[in-house]
Amino acid sequence: MIYIYNDYGGTHTTALAAAYHLKEITQSERKLTKEEILNVNYFNKLSKNDSGKIIFHGIDENGDSVYTLGRKSSKLVVPALKNLSLLLQSKHQFQEKIIFSNTSPTVPFVMSIGGFFSRGLKIDFIGVPLLVIGAKQCCDNIFRLVENTKQIGKSSNEEKVIILENEIYK
Repeated sequence: MIYIYNDYGGTHTTALAAAYHLKEITQSERKLTKEEILNVNYFNKLSKNDSGKIIFHGIDENGDSVYTLGRKSSKLVVPALKNLSLLLQSKHQFQEKIIFSNTSPTVPFVMSIGGFFSRGLKIDFIGVPLLVIGAKQCCDNIFRLVENTKQIGKSSNEEKVIILENEIYK
């Protein structure tokens, strides 16, 4: 199975989702620390040039691949990738289930502002603290989103490519 977490930039909530999925960070009663957040692979490290790239994060405990994707504002990227995946599956006997999971619904406003300052304007001294505040606000929602995504992946659903738009997990 292949999991692809996607959102606008692909460097904040998607990075956290991949880290939760791969158990690089774990859910607990406490919020993540600043250091835990900033040490997540790819967290706040991608640039505009990385948009559209499917980035490998690792293999989970079930042998499934975990990726992230920054799709910018295009609503067409994920449906196009679904169609391409279905084409490859039908023409080349590629049978692996692919799940696209949208992390955008978990993004709090403060994280959007932090991302704009840090990634957009390159003003990290303003952006990074806002990103950390936002990550602490949404980490529980991201964890629940990942758990739901993994549960759907394990289901006996016959679909070979699944798009999860998701909702805010509270």
